[in-house]
Amino acid sequence: MDQMGLLAIQPKSFKPRATQSKHWLGYNDNLLLGGVQVDRINQVWVGDITYIALQNKFAHLAMLTDLYSRKIVGWSLDLSMDAPLVIEALKQAIEQRQPTAGMIHHTDRGGQYAAKEYRKILNRAGMQQSMSRAADCYDNAFMESCFGTLKTELEMSTDQSFEEARKEIREYINYFNTIRRHSSIDYLSPNRFELNLNP
Repeated sequence: MDQMGLLAIQPKSFKPRATQSKHWLGYNDNLLLGGVQVDRINQVWVGDITYIALQNKFAHLAMLTDLYSRKIVGWSLDLSMDAPLVIEALKQAIEQRQPTAGMIHHTDRGGQYAAKEYRKILNRAGMQQSMSRAADCYDNAFMESCFGTLKTELEMSTDQSFEEARKEIREYINYFNTIRRHSSIDYLSPNRFELNLNP
């Protein structure tokens, strides 16, 4: 084939899109662009959605992470990537963390994060909504890296059921928060790092 200049036809593997960025719900400025000095917990939360391959289908994982301590503060897994997916993660995070008003909530420009119900919850909690610039993955690089770590270390099988995937992800997030050491926080786990802040 090489001598004859022929190339094999190889279909591209399908990867679902987790971001619905083309919508008419409005966008927010990127409040992190000015180089915000993050020096306390519950100052900045960052969030995103990724896909999880399962038996002949995809599930979607939404997570919210505290940018200072690296702790995963809320998460949700669903077969749909509509607004309820991210709303569940947000409600979980607010209930557990009880952040004070003024906190920055940063995500990409996905329609899930611009949904009316989602914005209402942010407003009630007094959060400042921040969004990445259009088509700029670097604006939410921390979450891209976090998902990369999760998928590499979790090594989930595509033969898993939805229930098995949810159980494994729950166990991994517990490990991530309580045991896994992070170089960016003095090689402590997020829980230990936060405990050291308030001994």
